[in-house]
Amino acid sequence: MPDRFEQYDYDLPEHLIAQHPLPSRDASRLMLLRRGRDGVAHHRFHELPALLAPGSLLVLNNTRVPPRRLVARLPSGVRIEALLVTEEAPGVWRALVRKARRVKSGMRIPFAGGHLPAQALERTEDGGWRLRFEAPESLAARLEAHGLAPLPPYIRRDIHGPYDPGADRRAYQTCYAAVDGAIAAPTAGLHFTPQVLAALHARGIGTAELTLHVGLGTFAKAKVADPAEHRMHAEWYALGAAAAGRIQRARAEGRPIIAVGTTTVRALESWAAAGSPPGSAGQTELFIRPGFAFRAVDGLLTNFHLPRSTLLLLVAAFHGRERLLAAYAEAVAQEYRFFSFGDCMLIAPDTG
Repeated sequence: MPDRFEQYDYDLPEHLIAQHPLPSRDASRLMLLRRGRDGVAHHRFHELPALLAPGSLLVLNNTRVPPRRLVARLPSGVRIEALLVTEEAPGVWRALVRKARRVKSGMRIPFAGGHLPAQALERTEDGGWRLRFEAPESLAARLEAHGLAPLPPYIRRDIHGPYDPGADRRAYQTCYAAVDGAIAAPTAGLHFTPQVLAALHARGIGTAELTLHVGLGTFAKAKVADPAEHRMHAEWYALGAAAAGRIQRARAEGRPIIAVGTTTVRALESWAAAGSPPGSAGQTELFIRPGFAFRAVDGLLTNFHLPRSTLLLLVAAFHGRERLLAAYAEAVAQEYRFFSFGDCMLIAPDTG
């Protein structure tokens, strides 16, 4: 029987959903799997350099997450929240809005206590709103000063209580983030520290960077039962000539290529499907699910993903559904921390 999203379900106690990162990023737990083999082993993230073969090449997604989550109190007293997704013209943004029905066309919304006022223009086809912000020439600076980290909804914050928004903005960003554009962090990269990167290089493990701006396609819930009927939103990616050359040399020399995160997998496999050119940029709608033939990736470092999600199907395509779900059951039994601020797994190449 063909795969269905319901076959990628698992039970997760709510207390295992990480609400905050650990004080030391590299203290996260790391579950080690060997690609295509049964069984797991338990480690800490700072042990990563010893778990990879010298000569391996880690590929990182250097997208940066601007603080584009905004909160406002309407004149009626209703609190609304907006996530700015796409700038369509200077100061005009398409946004996802919670309690969107409370917003009316022409309404002035005093986001961030009035520091980021906007006018509601019209509803969008996806149920959000098109918003026009005042003084667009200073909008980017004001977002940096007053915007909030776009944390996923399963991470709960009471921003009207004792809350440090700067702590979330620092935590929800990789230490190598460089290119603005994502609406969510590539969370597998959150475990890295400068010390771990230095230890990797000292062991002869190289790195290369690409950019994929995490968008709605990564997190959109499937509205169909059959994965073959699901359509991904397009996301922009770019792989520069220097990084492409590094990856091609590693491939030619038989050195393993380890993708850090599912976003990196999608970018690398989109690049490979285009013929592995010397540099590439464009939109990808690639939906990787079981049966996919990988061309560019030998190993995968990834966090634990939501049940029935496209991300879970991607990892199952890499390691096998039954093996992956068995590993998730072990992670629950061992009380690993799940999702964005949680622990991770390394599916390493099978070295025989």
